[in-house]
This record gives sequence, structure tokens and C-alpha cells, in this order.
Amino acid sequence: METLLVSTGVVALAEIGDKTQLLSLMLAARHKRPWPIIAGIFIATLANHALAGALGAWLTRLLGPDPLRWIAGLSFIAMAGWSLVPDKLEGAGGRFERLGVFWTTVVLFFLAEMGDKTQVATVVLAARFNAFAPVVLGTTLGMMIANAPVVLLGEALARRIPVKIIRGVAAAAFAALGVAALLGPNLA
Repeated sequence: METLLVSTGVVALAEIGDKTQLLSLMLAARHKRPWPIIAGIFIATLANHALAGALGAWLTRLLGPDPLRWIAGLSFIAMAGWSLVPDKLEGAGGRFERLGVFWTTVVLFFLAEMGDKTQVATVVLAARFNAFAPVVLGTTLGMMIANAPVVLLGEALARRIPVKIIRGVAAAAFAALGVAALLGPNLA
């Protein structure tokens, strides 16, 4: 249960102000059809994070616990810094619009998540906890917690959330996980 909760919280916080959250806002404003967008986000995230979780599980078997502890700790600390850098959404949408709202969302979200900090977090969490299913479910839930309200409430919500503060909380959470991982396997 701890793995599921940590994975959910880390990704939900890291997602605030991320390019995929901006993509959610753009899709909601453009299409004004929230349910196909939310379904597309779910499918794209589940597929992307399942691949990332599988990579994390493979790294666990390949490297073993001690080197992995250092890699995970340093990765979380790096993600703390990365969380403070605002993402920008560039040129999303156009050529995929003919696919319809659902498939446009699936394709754009899957591509936007490639190499993103939440995908990297999923790899690291799966490797750190050596628990594929709870990590993938947690990170997917975290993405939905962060993005579904944006789709449903749109621009009004985006104006009210103090993104800078939430970025700081996300950075602190990543830093705390990194320090805990570096201090020892029993602490994180």
C-alpha cells in the first residue's frame, strides 16, 4: 500500500504545471468533450507507465539493490530540481486531430510523456520498490488526479492553483525520497 500511495503522490505533485497538464487544458479548451479526453489520458498513461515500470523492474534485476539505491536516490534528487523548471507545450495537436478526440488524446499524451519527469519517476519508483503493479497503478492514478480536474474545470482551475508553490512541494517530495533512498534501504 505504501508503494501505491508514494507513487500516486509523487506523480500527482510532479504533474502540476507539467506539459501534459498543459496539454490537458489545451485539449479541454479545444474540444469541450471531457470524457473522451479523460479516457484517452488514462489509456495513454497506463501504456506509457507500464513500459516505464517494466524498465524499472528490469533494472532492479540487472543491477541489484545497492547500486540501485544510489541511482534511485540521485535520480530523485535530480527530479527535485527538474520539478522546479516550468514545462512549455509546443505545437501539439494539429496533425492528429483527424483521429477524433479520444485517439488524438491517446497519441499526444503518450508522446508527451516520453522522457518526461513523471515517466522517469515511474522507472525509478518501479526500480526502487521492486513492485511493478502498485507503481504503475499509483503513477497512473497520480496522473489522473492531476489531469482530470484540469479537463473538467479547465481554465478557471488553472488560474486559481498557485503552481509555483505546488512545484516547490513536488521538488521537496522528490528531494526527501532521494535522501531517504541514499540513507539506506530501510528508510525509503
